[in-house]
Amino acid sequence: MPYRHALPAYLAKRYHGWKATTYAENKSWYKRLAEDGQHPRAMVISCCDSRVHVTSIFGADQGEFFIHRNVANLVPPYNPDGEYHGTSAAVEYAVNTLKVSHLIVLGHSNCGGVAGCYHMCAGNAPELEDKSSFVGRWMDILRPGYDRLPNGTDADRLTALEKESVLVSLENLMTFPFVKAAVESENLSLHGLWNDIGEGTLEAYTDDAGYQAV
Repeated sequence: MPYRHALPAYLAKRYHGWKATTYAENKSWYKRLAEDGQHPRAMVISCCDSRVHVTSIFGADQGEFFIHRNVANLVPPYNPDGEYHGTSAAVEYAVNTLKVSHLIVLGHSNCGGVAGCYHMCAGNAPELEDKSSFVGRWMDILRPGYDRLPNGTDADRLTALEKESVLVSLENLMTFPFVKAAVESENLSLHGLWNDIGEGTLEAYTDDAGYQAV
């Protein structure tokens, strides 16, 4: 059975609209980007969630951000074991090759991946405990964050775990020798953010004050 098909008509229509307007009006800029390569100042690690739109939040143009997305915006600990490491490879490329100055981890409200971790760790999602669950094994990265949750309602603890997903990722980033070296030499700064999708608010984490509104 054939499984590779033409682009859906509505997406093709949007593409042609973009090509005739945005691209046509900025053709020289796109050609310059293509010829000069990318020189982003920042890398953003965000969730795959379709509601999280990094470039819209920051009003960014092409070439400004090196963006990596995965379930629940997680970074695994440094572990060069020869297996597949999409997130670790993206971090390595951003820090060692692109020489970004800022590395931002962006979490968000109502994260399905974080909710899955919460229910798995609470013993209410046995399907995620199965060794064959890609989501479950990926969410194992966040277990240390679950263990740090304060007492409270499920809703409050879920929000807290969303914010822990950012902190766990920042902690894991510092286990990468090249990230640690770049931070200590002040060539790289790490940032943790949490976005409330419904309210449109953004909170930033600092070691001194915790999460505060931007």
